[in-house]
Amino acid sequence: MFKKWKKIKKILAANRSEIAIRIFRAAEESGIRTVAIYSTEDRFALHRFKTDESYLVGEGKGPIQAYLDIDAIVDIAKKAGVDAIHPGYGFLSENAEFSGVCRDYNIKFIGASPEMIDGMGDKANAKKTMKDGGVPVIPGSEGLLKSVEEGIKLSKKMKYPVILKATAGGGGRGMRIVRKDE
Repeated sequence: MFKKWKKIKKILAANRSEIAIRIFRAAEESGIRTVAIYSTEDRFALHRFKTDESYLVGEGKGPIQAYLDIDAIVDIAKKAGVDAIHPGYGFLSENAEFSGVCRDYNIKFIGASPEMIDGMGDKANAKKTMKDGGVPVIPGSEGLLKSVEEGIKLSKKMKYPVILKATAGGGGRGMRIVRKDE
């Protein structure tokens, strides 16, 4: 199931600022060379100078779009000869496509596999994945609710109050406390 990877010699941080600097610090302590990417707006950012190599990514794009440019990041990784990409958090850290593209180019993605990201990407899939793995989960629906009536029936069975959660909402977005049928 797990692919045996060769020792990582060079790592690209697909992130910026403090996140990238922390990746570099850990890599350097392990004897691993580091590569930074930076947007035009970040050309004077500290992370660009705390690394062995740095490359402009997403020229002509805004900073957010530049750090989300999968093709440009992987192109830089290939040109720089990196063994691994660490996404940090945010940006591309939970992007199944990015994880998959790294795998396609035999670049170690330091994070979850595309299958795991997809399996945990929305709440309905995540709950099923956890249950299938024998992990206890909180009571609730067995997947997406099909109607308001189904939600009311389940809520009465579970007893109010309940939380109604958007399947793809994150960070608390899309959550509503429901205290009664209405």
